[in-house]
Amino acid sequence: MEKTILFYAFAAIMILAATRVITARNPVHAALFLVLAFFSAAGIWMLLEAEFLAIVLVLVYVGAVMVLFLFVVMMLDIDTDKMREGFWGYLPLASFVGVIIVLEMAAVLWRSFLSFDQQAVNAGNIGGTKELGILIYTKYVYAFEVAGVILLVAIIAAVALTLRKRKDTKHFDPADAVRVKRNDRLKIVKIAPVTTRGQAEAEVKEAP
Repeated sequence: MEKTILFYAFAAIMILAATRVITARNPVHAALFLVLAFFSAAGIWMLLEAEFLAIVLVLVYVGAVMVLFLFVVMMLDIDTDKMREGFWGYLPLASFVGVIIVLEMAAVLWRSFLSFDQQAVNAGNIGGTKELGILIYTKYVYAFEVAGVILLVAIIAAVALTLRKRKDTKHFDPADAVRVKRNDRLKIVKIAPVTTRGQAEAEVKEAP
């Protein structure tokens, strides 16, 4: 009974926080509500005895991703009024897509509930690092490798997109530095010798 009450409490908080994420006018407030939604989801994972997933959700999403996102939002000067100018214009299309997504999820969940058979499950093995590691590196090893490659490509793309050349900074191409030759580094120029003392004496003699 206590788990059921806690489950509904966490679920209600998570739904309210998720609603405030898309309705809050201040981007910083929206990010903080998203943090609250993540904490509520972690609480639900704890009730399901999936402690590892709950800790990963808090450490990765709340501790790293959301903190970084929050700092970026706070540092950027976002014009919220300009962003909301076309909100009502996109509302019909967004509502139509949202209704389709809800119907698809309802159809999948309804079929799952109809064909649901209760089986005894060892709750001690759910959410453990050993069991997850065995599944990831045996049954889902190819999917795990593909996900790693996609994340690597995303990191490289993010660096490439944010790399900008500034005029007030000096930069050089490492490939040009490697290909440089010895003769290109030093250039000897021959200059005819000029005696400053001799020129001064000649000017004195020519003067009346």
